[in-house]
Amino acid sequence: MDDTAKLPKINMLALENQFCFALYSASHAMTRTYKPMLDRLGLTYPQYLVMLVLWEQDGILVKDIGAHLFLDSGTLTPLLKRLEANGLVTRNRDPHDERQVRIILSTAGRALRKQAEEIPQQVLCASGQQLKTLGNMRDELSRVRDELFKALDSDV
Repeated sequence: MDDTAKLPKINMLALENQFCFALYSASHAMTRTYKPMLDRLGLTYPQYLVMLVLWEQDGILVKDIGAHLFLDSGTLTPLLKRLEANGLVTRNRDPHDERQVRIILSTAGRALRKQAEEIPQQVLCASGQQLKTLGNMRDELSRVRDELFKALDSDV
């Protein structure tokens, strides 16, 4: 006897069965959780992501920030201009290649890191999860993301 005949039928188009919706709604809840914390720093969530990259590696090229965040320069440029207008970064042409723009943290941008240090712990507490659990979820989501990008690249 075929064991698959015993399995219940799943409505693959039901909203509650959609992985993409669970991911989308979790992402929405996450950004809403971050918002009041980032408002105190004067940052939007995308700006915070850029600052995280720069706090790890100051003085990198716009294209490298884009690679870290999976964003194109058309999305990044206005974001970086706002960070510069707020006095957190400077944008400088690379001396070795004038076509490239290097982003450098200002003194205020470096100082902002200290204020942001409490945010990950606050988000962890708000999630009601253990650090290991969230780390495992992050790793699994990263694998899903990488496979999806690989599938997109193979279609080209």
